[in-house]
Amino acid sequence: MARSRERGSQVVEFALVLLPLCAMVFLILDMAWAFYVKSTLQNGVREGVRYAITSQTMTGLGQDASIKSVVQQNAMGLLAGSAGAALIDIQYFLPNTLAPVSGLNSNQGGNIVEVSVQGYSLPPLGPILRNPAPLSLGAQAFDRMEGSPGGIPPAR
Repeated sequence: MARSRERGSQVVEFALVLLPLCAMVFLILDMAWAFYVKSTLQNGVREGVRYAITSQTMTGLGQDASIKSVVQQNAMGLLAGSAGAALIDIQYFLPNTLAPVSGLNSNQGGNIVEVSVQGYSLPPLGPILRNPAPLSLGAQAFDRMEGSPGGIPPAR
């Protein structure tokens, strides 16, 4: 008689353990994926700045388009296509005042270049323990521009 009353208890216990276990596994996977994406974006912009400070350009592209291409190549496919390129921003600043500079010679030697990715949307893998809204990630890096060969900066 006692056995018949305990028949479904194992299924109930399993369900009570499985739900929190799955929630924890999805939370760990979600956080690991977010850390991976953040570090990949940071690596991409860091490589873009390294490329930018040398005043190099790719054949047929201006300097800004070349920098964006380098960032995309180093972002492991996260910033692929024109949608990914639209998230990449390149700005130049004066070294003494940090005032933004635009125009022809904004990328001259001595100025500071900042390459950033803002607004990368990362949807949750398992929205069990957090808001199902996408996480917005970004990364930025900056460095001082080296002097261009011949003192003339490349076309932006």
